[in-house]
Amino acid sequence: MTRALLKNWIPYRYKRYYAFAAFTIISLVLPFIVINGNHFLLLSFDYFQFHLFFVKFDMQELYLIPILLMILFIGIFFITALGGRIWCGWMCPQTIFRIIFRDLIETKILGIRKRIKNKQKLPEEGQYFKKLIALILWTIISIMAAANFLWYFIPPEDFFVYLLNPLEHYLMYGILIGTVVFFVYITIKLKEDFCIYVCPYARIQSVMYDTETIQTIYNPLRGGKIYENETKIFNHKRDLIKVEENAECTLCDSCVKVCPTHIDIKKGPSQLECINCLECIDACTEVQSAFNRPSLISWSNEPANIEKRKPKFFRPRILVYAFVLFALTIGLFIAGSKKEFMLLNINRTTQLYKVKENRVVENAYTFLFQNTDNIDHTYYFRVVNNEKIKIKRPQKSFLLSAGKKVRKIVVLSTSELLAKNDRLDVALPVEIEAYAIDNKNKIKVLRSSTFIYPRFDKLSK
Repeated sequence: MTRALLKNWIPYRYKRYYAFAAFTIISLVLPFIVINGNHFLLLSFDYFQFHLFFVKFDMQELYLIPILLMILFIGIFFITALGGRIWCGWMCPQTIFRIIFRDLIETKILGIRKRIKNKQKLPEEGQYFKKLIALILWTIISIMAAANFLWYFIPPEDFFVYLLNPLEHYLMYGILIGTVVFFVYITIKLKEDFCIYVCPYARIQSVMYDTETIQTIYNPLRGGKIYENETKIFNHKRDLIKVEENAECTLCDSCVKVCPTHIDIKKGPSQLECINCLECIDACTEVQSAFNRPSLISWSNEPANIEKRKPKFFRPRILVYAFVLFALTIGLFIAGSKKEFMLLNINRTTQLYKVKENRVVENAYTFLFQNTDNIDHTYYFRVVNNEKIKIKRPQKSFLLSAGKKVRKIVVLSTSELLAKNDRLDVALPVEIEAYAIDNKNKIKVLRSSTFIYPRFDKLSK
């Protein structure tokens, strides 16, 4: 990065701010976008519903959840193998929280910290009033963040109503308060130790890397070898001594001062604490631009640095992950497109059958209907595979409101001789088609059950 190019260069820190702003706006706005009463993403335990891409699914239709979980985990493998801990540095809520609290509130607004570019220097003792103000400001923001989190489980239109009735919704209040306390603790007290010691992603990331994984890389060929077995090998008596002849690193440690997780990237790649925030690249770029040289630190990998080539993005592991993600996404849309706008469960009653006069045989069932559409419908049903079995009860169709359930006792009967068995009752398969009279082509379901026909001696009596 030369001085001429530096004029048009945008630091990665600012690019991260743009990414944080976009991520925050999207997460805040999405819960308020409603189409035909459906949300983009909502898992409602109040109504036992799951909304995805503005389509509502009931709990009986949660076959989509396993597909979503597979997409989540394969997506993590894909992103990590491709770009290391890019999620941690650019989208993780904990990282965003620390940026807001440390860089905005503590540094820019209150001046508790002196410089954003020196994260190793702790705030001076005292300043208790400013620290109290910082705590209050962050608590207010944490309340907003906790509420935003709950909006994906309790839609905003219900959330704000529930807030007015704390005694009736004490569980929601408890989760809200607990989440606020958690956000305050991990941001103010735990800080980057959450990323290093608590977050499970940090524990498993190394097994997802390969030699071509993009990471924050220091170039020892240009800068010189600074560490040997994690021990500095340069002369400690001089701050700016060259470690090797023609080495370009000035040992200014600007990359160390700016690091939020307090590491020295010159020790080498794959350090567990590195979150790919790329702020060390910004710091080194400014220093090296004074010598009309590009940064010694880049977002690349060791083979690409040594061989002076671009990283290999299209490699077998990445292609396999991409194919699986594509297949799962297609499967998700196919499964979602097959949503049933009515649900029907058929259960037999405890009594197998009744035999009435003139050899009329009746079977009773319990039909549980649910209207999963957004509008009211009028329903009825019929036996589709046996014309000799008729519906005796109910004789009329019925109206069911949107989202409601109804239980119906259904009696099927026949006066025809369906079987002649002198030893056993006969279970005959029946197919029941239930449908919405006002939209039969779109809203209909087919269910299987059995019709028990008595043995012949009982029928004769």
